[in-house]
Parts: sequence; structure tokens; C-alpha cells
Amino acid sequence: MTDDASAPPPSRPEHARAIRSFVLRAGRMGTGQQRALAELGPRFVLPYAPAPIDAPAVFGRQAPLVLEIGFGMGGATAQIAATLPDHDFLGVEVHTPGVGALLKTIGEQGLTNLRIVQHDAVEVLEHMVAPASLAGIHVFFPDPWHKKKHHKRRLIQGPFVAKLASRLAPGGYLHCATDWQPYAEQMLEVLSAEGALENTAEGYSPRPAYRPLTKFEARGLRLGHGVWDLVFRKR
Repeated sequence: MTDDASAPPPSRPEHARAIRSFVLRAGRMGTGQQRALAELGPRFVLPYAPAPIDAPAVFGRQAPLVLEIGFGMGGATAQIAATLPDHDFLGVEVHTPGVGALLKTIGEQGLTNLRIVQHDAVEVLEHMVAPASLAGIHVFFPDPWHKKKHHKRRLIQGPFVAKLASRLAPGGYLHCATDWQPYAEQMLEVLSAEGALENTAEGYSPRPAYRPLTKFEARGLRLGHGVWDLVFRKR
């Protein structure tokens, strides 16, 4: 669901390239999405700020907090939030149509345990999420960057995984999923190499019940395509 890393603006030299969690792509906003953005955005979209969020103040309660990086159009995010009402969810996405779509679903379903930050997830993780504050992190279907010369743009790499692990509370989990086997293999290698994490399965994990099967995923499975889940836990 998330795009992994964007090329820098043309004015930036090659050696200054920074990993980002997204690639900006054009997208059309429907009228329902636009209305949701205008009406619900002020309540459910948190402005980016270089300071840790106060989750109990934001959600009005004390509950386990789960971060999702790159929720796309937000369908699975909303389903998970509805399935786990005793958890709070912070979804990070840069694409305005996706933000609008998720806000529309929030309004239709009356979800109260979900907030959005429309900003680069790398910076959100660095500045808005305090160490050891998360019960879980979801990274579902990040851009696999198929070409070998682009593999360095993939989000799931050692330094970023170390940062993810630092934001998990002891016992918290990191759940990644991909439908691209070479990326799944890299994910398994990178996650297994992070000393702060331990695998909850022997290799890949069965799909946890809370992660819904998307229409795209279901179609792929019918065609014989694989999907790989990886669930690691903070030691």
C-alpha cells in the first residue's frame, strides 16, 4: 500500500538523496473525498509537528497505539480499526485522494479510534513517535522497486528497521506484507538481522486474522500469486 522512496527534487545532488516513504503520484479527488477532507480533516488529520504526539490526549483514552505506514486508499486500515476497537491507530499517507477516501470511510462507519498524518512516514517516525510507545507497526504492500538498481529505494532496510524497532514497546510487533517474493526474501533477511526483533514464526507467518484480504490480493491469490506476511516481535 505504501510507496517506499522517492527520488529527490532535481536541484538536489545525487549524493544527497534521502530515503523517503513515498513517491508522489497524481490522483483525482472525488466529491465525497473532497467533502470528507473539508469536514472531517480538522478532527481526524493531525498536522505534522517535530514533537511526539500525546496519544491519550488525541484519542481521549489510554489504549495500545498501532502505526500504519502508507495506507493507500485506507480500506484495510478502516477494517482493522473496526475489528480492533480497543486499539488506537495512526495512519500515515502522503496522497491526498487516499486521505480523503479514508476520512470518508471514517465518517460512514463512525470510527473514533483512527487518526491520520499526511506527511512522509520517515519524518513522522523520527519526530512524532516517541521511543517504545507503539504496540504495533503495519507496513502492508510497500513499493517493491522491482529493478535491481532501485532496490536501495526499498523502505524495509536495516537502518529503517532499527528505527521501527526503537519505537516499539517491549512485546510490540512489526507486521510487513508483500506480494513480491524477492522483496519478501529481503524483508525476512533484514528483519531477522535486527537484534531487537524476533520472528513469531519459522520464516513467513500465516496472515493474521486482523489483516483483511484486499480485492487485489484475493484476485492475485486466485491467479496463483503469492502473498507473504512477516510478523516480528520486540524483544
